[in-house]
Amino acid sequence: MRAGLLAEFETPEAMLRAITELRGRGYRRLDAFTPYPVRGVDEALGLRRSPLPWIVFPFAIAGAAGGYLVQWHNNAYDYPLIVGGRPAHAAPAFVPITFEMMVLATALSGFVAMLLLARLPELWSPVFDVPGFERASIDRFWIGIDARDPALIRPIAERDLTALGARAVAWAGKERR
Repeated sequence: MRAGLLAEFETPEAMLRAITELRGRGYRRLDAFTPYPVRGVDEALGLRRSPLPWIVFPFAIAGAAGGYLVQWHNNAYDYPLIVGGRPAHAAPAFVPITFEMMVLATALSGFVAMLLLARLPELWSPVFDVPGFERASIDRFWIGIDARDPALIRPIAERDLTALGARAVAWAGKERR
């Protein structure tokens, strides 16, 4: 959220009720800022599941295939060592490294994909300038309505948020014209 309306609530229950009511009134670009995970916020905001598993799955398969291929190439094709009657291509011996390469590729691709999906690192955001917003990491619960939400009409939204029990309502970022 680069700009929008922020409302402060004292309890997670009040915040959840407000989110549900705002969604019922047609607001779709909502966000929640809480000091700890609150059960039910994802459903109330209408968030979809993360695409991260589908992004990292091909990298996991490629990592496992690459790890197996390197072992096969080195041990069976390029430099075969016949020791103790063991065949040059002994698939069970390749399982641990294949698994570890899959885990490594998944972890690295997952980390990079997560950073890209979350648009991180974001060192500063306009919401940080809202007075009292620092308490979002201590004991306050905030709802943000993005300025790009077509249902957002500032005076009406401020009145709605105050009626829903918001302690404070503030604008973050540049005013839209």
